[in-house]
Amino acid sequence: MTIRVLIADDQGMVRTGFTVFLGAQPDMEVVGEAADGREAVARTAELRPDVVLMDVRMPVMDGLAATREILSSGQYGEHAPKILILTTFDLDDYVYEALRAGASGFLLKDASAQQLAEAVRVVAAGEALLAPSVTRRLIAEFARVGPSRPRVRPGDITERETEVLALVARGLSNQEIAAELVLSEQTVKTHVGRILAKLGLRDRAQAIVYAYETGVVRPGD
Repeated sequence: MTIRVLIADDQGMVRTGFTVFLGAQPDMEVVGEAADGREAVARTAELRPDVVLMDVRMPVMDGLAATREILSSGQYGEHAPKILILTTFDLDDYVYEALRAGASGFLLKDASAQQLAEAVRVVAAGEALLAPSVTRRLIAEFARVGPSRPRVRPGDITERETEVLALVARGLSNQEIAAELVLSEQTVKTHVGRILAKLGLRDRAQAIVYAYETGVVRPGD
């Protein structure tokens, strides 16, 4: 299946570069571009891309506000686009706010072209993606402030689902979780789907934030 991509960045040369490279991928189609956050919101509604590459610092409306507006509108239902935040800044506030806004991934602009293409594939498949340096800083921040609620197992999910949630929060893929728990990859996928549905979470990125905020998992576990 072809992944439909929208590129939102205020720098024309960046948009052109991304368009040329991603458009050359056999499994991707760049369906449009946007030069600011407001245009990104409008173009997303018009073009219905699978993935939006969203810059953070843009005029008119920044990428975080655009992400919140796109994903909180409710107009996309189960077909809401995955949003991959792209920025030259790896500040903790950006990471946290992007994930809270519903972004599925966060990648620095110094990533290689191949890393960018793979990132699009990862978020399109419903996985969460964070650059390693960003992941370390995010976890360090959770370690500093502690969970917003005491360590609990959410009442709506089973003990096995709690184990899976904790491994998702550590950044493991379905394949890695399957190996860790000696389960089939399809069983893990089913568990993840049930966790998201029961807890009202959009995707794995939100599950990571939820797991740390509730104390299901803590840095160093």
